[in-house]
Amino acid sequence: MTVQPSIPPIVDEAWVRAAQTAGQGRGADLVLADVRRYFDGRDGRAAFEERHIAGAVWVDLETDLADLQQPATAGRHPLPGPDAFARAMGALGIGDDTTVVAYDDTGGMTAGRMVVMLRVLGHRAALLDGGLRGWTGSTESGPARRPAPRSFTPRPWPPEVLVGADEVGRAIAGGGVVLDARSAERFRGEPSALDSRPGHIPGARSAPWGAVLDSSTGRFRSAELLAQHYRSLGVESADDVIAYCGSGVSACVNMLAMEHAGLGTPRLYVPSWSGWSADPDRPGELG
Repeated sequence: MTVQPSIPPIVDEAWVRAAQTAGQGRGADLVLADVRRYFDGRDGRAAFEERHIAGAVWVDLETDLADLQQPATAGRHPLPGPDAFARAMGALGIGDDTTVVAYDDTGGMTAGRMVVMLRVLGHRAALLDGGLRGWTGSTESGPARRPAPRSFTPRPWPPEVLVGADEVGRAIAGGGVVLDARSAERFRGEPSALDSRPGHIPGARSAPWGAVLDSSTGRFRSAELLAQHYRSLGVESADDVIAYCGSGVSACVNMLAMEHAGLGTPRLYVPSWSGWSADPDRPGELG
């Protein structure tokens, strides 16, 4: 099993401030990571330059958190190799002892990917509850700063956390729970520019990532409500759960929400529907 980080998966602004204050006294450091990426044509970097939390670094989902030079069956956002990921983190000023709190402005839809990647390696990382929308502290504008590089030790991705397409099929056949974090419309197979083929993995259950958030505040629902939510989907424990979405990004919200609810951490099918549907031999299901 992977080494569990010593901090919770979801933290609030008060937690961040307390951690920053404590770090000043013992030489530790905390990096706020802005991981905004939009799938509707907007520019995440431009949004960062317009306004971001003071001192935050800009993280590019597609260059820092993915390796796009892989076949279509690996999905739209395959994980980078351990060495490439270590170089990216080091260049962002994230070292082996750095605590990372990532955020976006969509409730964690993209920032959750960075948090999961770090946590499965045993690194101290958490998602900022409410993200930029809920932040009451100082913000700033301007281009991304270039932090002093740090040493981040490459570590292999733990195989017990990641699954391939064949394992997804076996899990469904064996009664496991496979959760699709995309919108219900995309799950049903309604037209979407993001999906080259409509539908979902046969036997999967619709679990839109946005359902874990309070729609009025953009923050995560309570651990008790989240546990009820996942029980309604047939989840008693994350041990037999596989999470997926369109490309292994928004599925990470379900992973963090389950951990926050005390259910454990499910496994991740990174290629997700974009990888599954790229293989003509893989069946799809509508409705």
